[in-house]
Amino acid sequence: MTMQILNLPPASFRTRNKNNRDEIFDPVRKRFVALTQEEWVRQNFLQYLMNVKKVPGSLIGVEVALTYNNLKKRGDIVIWNNSGKPKLIVECKAPEVMLTQDVFHQVAMYNMAMNVDYLVVTNGLSHYVCFIDHVKKEYHFLEEIPGYEQLKDIPVI
Repeated sequence: MTMQILNLPPASFRTRNKNNRDEIFDPVRKRFVALTQEEWVRQNFLQYLMNVKKVPGSLIGVEVALTYNNLKKRGDIVIWNNSGKPKLIVECKAPEVMLTQDVFHQVAMYNMAMNVDYLVVTNGLSHYVCFIDHVKKEYHFLEEIPGYEQLKDIPVI
């Protein structure tokens, strides 16, 4: 399977073809998973978070189960701080998927269950991040995705 070049730093991946199915190794789940366009974005973004933003893999969850309005959902990527508080949710879409208001609404609904400080949406080509100010009940779009050092504490805006 030929995968699209994304707007993320290049990374190395372990891939294989098993039973006529392309797979990629997920270092967080520690297993091979089906290599879809969305999974390609997720794996590239994971590498970006771990290698560039220095988020320890032990504090990252992939396809994290959550419940919202009695519906079972899965957050694509969740980052926790050292105290076990979820700090950031990433919603990944395939490169051909436009990042519309519906995508932001989806990750905002997930946040009702997780109550994180940062929401990120990406299709591998475009990335948007916002900081949720829970005290003032407002949000602010940021120019850069926070690194692990920033995720430890809530920034002053």
